[in-house]
Amino acid sequence: MSEMVVEVVRSGFVESVHRARVHVIGADGAPVLVRGDTSSLTSPRSAMKPLQALGMVRAGLPIENELLALAAASHSGEPFHIDGVRKILAGAGLDETFLKCPEDLPLDREARHQVLREHGDARRIFMNCSGKHSAMLATCVVNGWPVDDYRNPGHPLQRAIRATVEELTGERVAATGVDGCGAPLFFVSMAGVARAFRQLTLAPEGTPERRVADAMRAHPEWTSGTTRAEALLMRAVPGLLVKAGAEAFDAFADAEGRAGAVKIVDGGDRARVPVTVAALRAAGIDAPELAGLATAPLFGGGVPVGEVRVRPA
Repeated sequence: MSEMVVEVVRSGFVESVHRARVHVIGADGAPVLVRGDTSSLTSPRSAMKPLQALGMVRAGLPIENELLALAAASHSGEPFHIDGVRKILAGAGLDETFLKCPEDLPLDREARHQVLREHGDARRIFMNCSGKHSAMLATCVVNGWPVDDYRNPGHPLQRAIRATVEELTGERVAATGVDGCGAPLFFVSMAGVARAFRQLTLAPEGTPERRVADAMRAHPEWTSGTTRAEALLMRAVPGLLVKAGAEAFDAFADAEGRAGAVKIVDGGDRARVPVTVAALRAAGIDAPELAGLATAPLFGGGVPVGEVRVRPA
C-alpha cells in the first residue's frame, strides 16, 4: 500500500505534504491497515522506552506506579518529573552526577522559563530521558553491575534490554545504533513494534509487562507531560497505551490488543498526532475527545489560518 499523505493547509491552499507509514493490527493480531513499507528496519527512538523499562523490571528494578511510568518516559521536565528522577536515584543511593544523558533544558515551556529566570542552565536531570537513565542506574545497582558504562551495548543491562526487545517484537535486532540520549537504539520493524505493544497490554495482570503498561496508563502525565499529546490521547481513551519517539514515531495498544505503529517519513512531528488518530480509528478505537486531535491547527499572526490533516483515502 502507498504511504498515508498528510496535508498542511494554509489559507485554503495545500502548502506542504508529509507521508506516513502506518501498521495497525486488530484484537486478533492480524493487520487491519498497512500503509507504506512497515516490514523494513525502522528507528522507533523513544517509542521503545516501555520495552526498555520492561527489561529493567525483569532485571529487578524496584520501582512502581508513577516512578515506573517515569522510567518509560520522554518527560517534559516539569517539577514533578525532576522530583521523581531524584527519588529513583536516591533509592539507589545515587544522585544526578551519575547520569550520562546529555545536558538539556526542560521541554515544558513554563518549566524551561522558570529555570532561565532563576539563572539556571542546562543539566542532565532536565533532559527528557533522565527518567529512563535514572532507572537504568537503579537497575545496575540492584544487580551489582557497573554504573559508569551502563550505556555500552555490551553492558549486562543493555544485553538484558536487547533480549526483551527481541522477545516481544518477535524479531532479531538487526542493527544497534545510538539514541539521542546516548543509550543503545535497537532497529526492528514497525510491525514488530506493534506486536510488542500488543503483548504489553494483553499480558496477565501483575506480570512485568502489565506492570509497565498499567503504570503508564494510570499516570500518563508522568510518561510525557501534563499538556503533551500522548497524555491527552491516553486520557481520552481508557485503557490506551501510547508512547512517542523522536523523528515522529508513535506506538500504541489498547486493552483488547489492538495496536499500531506510526512513522512520519520526513520526521515532521506536526503530522504525527493526526496520523496516530487515523490509525487508532482504523483499529476501531475512538472517543469524542479524539476529534480535537485529528487535525493540528496552523497559525498566522497568532490566529488559526489552516490545519494539518490526513488526506482522505
